[in-house]
Amino acid sequence: MDNWNLLKRETGTIYKDWGGRLPVALAFPNTFYLGMSSLAIHALYRLLNARPDVVCERVFWNGDGAEAGPLCSLESGRDVRDFAVLGFSFSFEMDYFNLMTMLRQAGLPLWAEDRDEGHPLLIAGGPAVTANPEPLAPFFDAIAIGEGEVIFPPLLDLLHEAVHIDRSALLEALSRLPGLYVPTLRPPLSPIPRQWLRNLDTQPATTAILTPDTEFGDRFLIEIGRGCGRGCRFCLAGYTYRPPREVGLEEVLREAARGLEHCDRLGLVSAAVSDHSQIDELATELRRMGARLSVSSMRLDPLSEPLLRALAESGTRTLTMAPEAGSERLRRFINKTLTEDDVLRAASLAARHGFHQLKLYFMIGQPTETKEDVVAIADLALRIKARFRGRVVIDATPYVPKAHTPFQRVAMAPLGVLEERLRALRRTLEPRGIGVRADSLAWAAVQGVLARGDRRLARVLARLPGRPSLSGWRRALRDEGLTAKEYLCERAPDERLPWQVVDTGVSQNYLAWDWKRAQSGDSTPPCPPSGCLRCGACDKAWAFRDGPCSPQLLSS
Repeated sequence: MDNWNLLKRETGTIYKDWGGRLPVALAFPNTFYLGMSSLAIHALYRLLNARPDVVCERVFWNGDGAEAGPLCSLESGRDVRDFAVLGFSFSFEMDYFNLMTMLRQAGLPLWAEDRDEGHPLLIAGGPAVTANPEPLAPFFDAIAIGEGEVIFPPLLDLLHEAVHIDRSALLEALSRLPGLYVPTLRPPLSPIPRQWLRNLDTQPATTAILTPDTEFGDRFLIEIGRGCGRGCRFCLAGYTYRPPREVGLEEVLREAARGLEHCDRLGLVSAAVSDHSQIDELATELRRMGARLSVSSMRLDPLSEPLLRALAESGTRTLTMAPEAGSERLRRFINKTLTEDDVLRAASLAARHGFHQLKLYFMIGQPTETKEDVVAIADLALRIKARFRGRVVIDATPYVPKAHTPFQRVAMAPLGVLEERLRALRRTLEPRGIGVRADSLAWAAVQGVLARGDRRLARVLARLPGRPSLSGWRRALRDEGLTAKEYLCERAPDERLPWQVVDTGVSQNYLAWDWKRAQSGDSTPPCPPSGCLRCGACDKAWAFRDGPCSPQLLSS
């Protein structure tokens, strides 16, 4: 669909005159469909356009390659080279390939060192580059480490006054702002501290533009919490979005009332929607307001029955659960405190409330996983099916080690091992009527390289015309004298890691300590609601905001 027809079908699009304003192109390195499914894009679009001195327009990857002609914004159709700032948001490492296509289509030099004040200032942000900016570092003038609500106000103040000054002087000024990493300058004297928003009520993230041309076209999205304190040792979001925070009940209801003016379905978004401290009251009140509900994710320990009831009454037919591992031993190792009884009880309740399908998320190839653990996945799926009359589907996701987690130094399971374990699940479950789905195992290994990569990978990406074939990716690695194995292997305890240029707040000592606890079979307690000083993500102002935190929490 062309841009004109996309715009005609939208509600909430913002059009501004460019006169006297800083023009910012907000770029998502994937399709419009996926980009407008990202609540981060909506939040940034509203944040930027809320300033009277800024005009923000959207740009998306169109998949047609560099030969498709100039890269233009959606709202005005202006060439991105006319903008003062071109900001990219990266949620996933696999979108790094699309960046290459977009820069070539825009006619911009790939390397930051080859651009000057005659080019837009290129800034990257998002979860993927906050975790590890190094594979993309040579392409960007600056990289935002953390949450945009905190980083953008001082950044925009500076850019509005100084964007057209000598590029080297501008980069020096940017490097002095909190949360801004400027890769072309000398290495920072200390890691760049991740910035985070302390009070979500002040800037609630909700749908800014309603469009039918996206995955969530029939609903208004509301973020009700950010971060997760459960401490699952594999989870990037659980560590790079600490401390966990939530939007207050009254603020959610205010945003819900606004959303219900446009549609009757609300999508509640959080790392774990059911972890909201008032989720039972929230679900009940939203249903009383006439809202049909959907959720991004929910925990089963404990399961919120009012939320489950509200989902069923809203017409939700598929319930998604994430046991992550089949055996109690492996769940304890990854600090997933969910028990088999929790899962089976949820399956029974799903049957009682009339859900048609259960989708179960598991990971294969986790550290210490054995064949017995894979058999346990199949056994648990079969026990669930015995309690649930509808369709059961499992998603067997290959585990990719991520930066800034307790598992950041572990090796990724070899492709052959992953293939054998996926085949075993399919042999056991598909004849019994349980569907087994999986992401590409080979491409998961590519993601594994990018997730824990260094700056040398930038030259690999620059060799590629866009989203490559697997053979093209391997050839580009080889041409740069690199191998996937050196990125996917185990990292030594004393090895300095490329992503240590970022300080997420969670100390490296804490991550090493929690890795030792995993090896001992010990669980680590979740973040307390009031915060603590155990891992380093909270500071005293946060942890003591409701009074002193428990001494036991500080020493546990």
